[in-house]
Amino acid sequence: MALLPVLSFPDPRLRTIAKPLEEVTDEIRQLTADMFETMYAAPGIGLAATQVDRHIQLIVMDLSENKDQPMVFINPKVTPLTEETQPYEEGCLSVPQIYDKVERPSRVKIDAMDLEGQTFEMEAEGLLAVCIQHEMDHLNGKLFLDYLSPLKRQRAREKVEKEVRQRQKENVTAKR
Repeated sequence: MALLPVLSFPDPRLRTIAKPLEEVTDEIRQLTADMFETMYAAPGIGLAATQVDRHIQLIVMDLSENKDQPMVFINPKVTPLTEETQPYEEGCLSVPQIYDKVERPSRVKIDAMDLEGQTFEMEAEGLLAVCIQHEMDHLNGKLFLDYLSPLKRQRAREKVEKEVRQRQKENVTAKR
């Protein structure tokens, strides 16, 4: 397994629309394992392939405390089951150190494929509903920042750029 570099906002590759997968191959299974390793190391609870510069419809998530309930969604489709929305404070591995409230449908239906290529359907609410919608946005070239005001987006951009510069500086220092 390998840690994959996570793209950071405002990288234009985060705006790429992901393509559906035709089949689940060993290469996709390896990418999935690498994505889980990357997500757990970050640490995070969800990661879309777009965030690691692979523009395919693949999402990994694990909302458990012990990080022992991995979920894989291939070619996911999300359908709201209610008009009711709920605000939820979101963060993102591609937008480090930025958190803000986003309104999303509180209940959704998920249709997807698993790593064996089997289709499945499930209903989600709460954190699972929020997380799957957040990750689906990545597959559609959208970020949670897009739901915020232009001023908040600009502040987030400046903060992320500063954070990325700081990380790069630390990496250079660590390599010496």
